[in-house]
Amino acid sequence: MKRFFRKLFSKVTLIILICVIAVLAFFYWGWIEKQAMKAKGMYYIYKGDQAYSQDNMAKTLDYYLSGLRLFPEHYEAWFNLGNIYAVYEDYYSAVDAYEHAIEHNPKFVMARMNLGIVYSEDLGFFDEAIEQFDTITQLKILKLWIPFVYSNVKSVKENRGLAYFNKGVAYRRKAMYLPMEKKYLAYQYLGDAIEAYAKALKILKKNYDVYYNKAVAHHLRGEYRDAGLEYCKAIDLEPMRFEAHYNLAVLLRSLNRYQDSISELEKAALLILETPDSSSLQSAYIFNLLNEVSRKFITSDEYYTQKLSEEPVGSISYTYVNGKVVADEEFDKAMLKNFKTCAGFEYFKEEEEY
Repeated sequence: MKRFFRKLFSKVTLIILICVIAVLAFFYWGWIEKQAMKAKGMYYIYKGDQAYSQDNMAKTLDYYLSGLRLFPEHYEAWFNLGNIYAVYEDYYSAVDAYEHAIEHNPKFVMARMNLGIVYSEDLGFFDEAIEQFDTITQLKILKLWIPFVYSNVKSVKENRGLAYFNKGVAYRRKAMYLPMEKKYLAYQYLGDAIEAYAKALKILKKNYDVYYNKAVAHHLRGEYRDAGLEYCKAIDLEPMRFEAHYNLAVLLRSLNRYQDSISELEKAALLILETPDSSSLQSAYIFNLLNEVSRKFITSDEYYTQKLSEEPVGSISYTYVNGKVVADEEFDKAMLKNFKTCAGFEYFKEEEEY
């Protein structure tokens, strides 16, 4: 008897279970189907991540697109897709991918950052770029700190600083690409750029690129003292990068401070030879400018008031090895100090105090 009831109970339980599954399948079939598609989409995206790590972009695109058709809410896959399109200069597709990522995660800071950069630097949509950077600075991101385990406090802060920096770049580019009838707005937009860079420096306190770009904005506005001081700050931070030395030399030349200009041009000329991604055209231009300023210096009053026995301030000695300019032993000892010395700093400092 007990065996009979046990069998009966097992059959009833099985029937009830089948009925429950049938009811759930009837009412929640759409949800079940969606989860199955999501799982399949996640698999394709996983395969895309693997292809991405192996630098196989063709397979990466195929897998990501297949995965996103099944699971379109995967914002990280949209973000990676946008990065790939941007690398291959398909900027409108990149914009579309970044916008999808933001649609599914409005607080996705890096998607907004990259979208703003593509808008500004590749498509010339400066207002749209500035809007993205402003949004990043206003987002309320949860700061999480677990001792010895995890912390996003520094990254959240740095991303806000980078957003201000990129906003400054967008304003500067906006000023440079104005149509002729609106050129009068350039001074205002450059001022907006300087304001954005100043906010960036409150967060990114020792960032060469921010100081350098702030100097460029002042330079373009004709604010030469401010430009000179900012170039000097950039040089102090990273003395072995040629851009600030070169721009400072151009500024000093325009102020007829030829000796200081020569000093900075010598540094820029030496550094550009050691810069892997520099072009021969850039090198030739710097050396031609150095020759031009040297000729002007020789015929200037500044030259005749200088004692001929004195070595020019910041002068660099170098030698040639296998046709390449290299530092000699004496220069090698004092190289960093020499390159960190900003020609014209005292002049700009006196102007500021005055």
